[in-house]
Amino acid sequence: MFMKKIVIFGGGSGLSQLLKGIKLFPVEITAVVTVADNGASTGRLRREMHIPAVGDISKVMLSMANVDDDVIDLMNYRFVKSKTLGNHSVKNLLLTALLDLKGNFDNALPVLGNILDLKGTVLPLTEDNINLVGVTKDGTELYGEEQVSKSAKVVDYVTYDKEFVVNPKVMQAVDDADLIIFSSGSLLTSIAPHLIDKSLVKKINEATADKMYICNLFTQPGETDDFTVKDHVDFLEKYLGHNIDVVIANNAIMSSKLAKKYANEEQKDPVLLNQEEFKGTNIKVIADKLFTIEDGYYRHDSLKTGYLIFSYLMDVVEK
Repeated sequence: MFMKKIVIFGGGSGLSQLLKGIKLFPVEITAVVTVADNGASTGRLRREMHIPAVGDISKVMLSMANVDDDVIDLMNYRFVKSKTLGNHSVKNLLLTALLDLKGNFDNALPVLGNILDLKGTVLPLTEDNINLVGVTKDGTELYGEEQVSKSAKVVDYVTYDKEFVVNPKVMQAVDDADLIIFSSGSLLTSIAPHLIDKSLVKKINEATADKMYICNLFTQPGETDDFTVKDHVDFLEKYLGHNIDVVIANNAIMSSKLAKKYANEEQKDPVLLNQEEFKGTNIKVIADKLFTIEDGYYRHDSLKTGYLIFSYLMDVVEK
C-alpha cells in the first residue's frame, strides 16, 4: 500500500508546530519553506554569507527530526555569551556551513536530514537569494520580511525584490500530492510569499489534490485585525484564486488569563469562526478545539490537528 502524499506550505513556527503532529501518521510529507526572512540571526548570516534564509528551514527540519532530546537541545543552543558567534543557533550555523560546503540547499539539506533522521522532505521555495517587499495602500514599499511584519502601516500585498526560479522539486511535489496544505502562520510573511510566483500558483490550481488551509488561532496586529476565519480564507484566495476546498479552524472559546494578556498587551484576539459566512461556498469547514498552551503560549494542538488532517485525507480524498 502506497502512503498518501502531503505537501505543506508555510514559514517557521506555525509550520513546525503542525509537522510535529502530522509526522506521527503514515503519510509522506513534503514541507515547503520560505527563504526570505531577514531578521535576527538569520538576517545577519544572510548579510555576511550572501545566502537565502536558513532559520525557518532549520526550525522546520528540527520539527521533523527523529532524534533524542539532547540532540534537539544541542541544535537549538544559542551562543548568547559570545560576541563573535552573535547569538546564532547551532542549527543555523550547521546549515550555513553545509551551504558553503555543498553550494546549494539541494545538496546541503540531505546531509542535515541524515544527521536528524528526518521523517519526510523539506524543500526551500527557491535557491535564489530573494527578499520580501511589502506594498502599503499608499504605495510605500517595505523592504524585507522583518520590516513587513513590523510595519505600522497596513500592507496591501507582498511581492519580491526580483524575479526568481521556483525549486523544480516543489513543482513536482505539487504534481504528485494527494493533499496540498497551507499552514497556519502569518498570512503576509509565511503563506502569501509562496503564492507570488504565477507559475507555482498555476501548478497548485491545476493539481488534482484538494487544497486545505489550517486557520490561525489569533489575529495579527496590523495584518489581520478583526479577521474571522472566512476573512483569512478570502485573503489567501486573493493570491491563489477561489480554490480552497477545506479549512480546519478552532471553534472553542479561549478565555484564559493568557488570552486576556494577548488582547491587552499584544492586541491579538481569537479568530472567530462564523459558519454562516461559508454558506453558499463549496468550502468544507472542519471545526474543533484546536488549541493548547505550551510554554506560556497558545499553540495549535499538533496531535489533534494532525489527526484531523489524516482523517480528511483517508475519508474524503480519493485518488
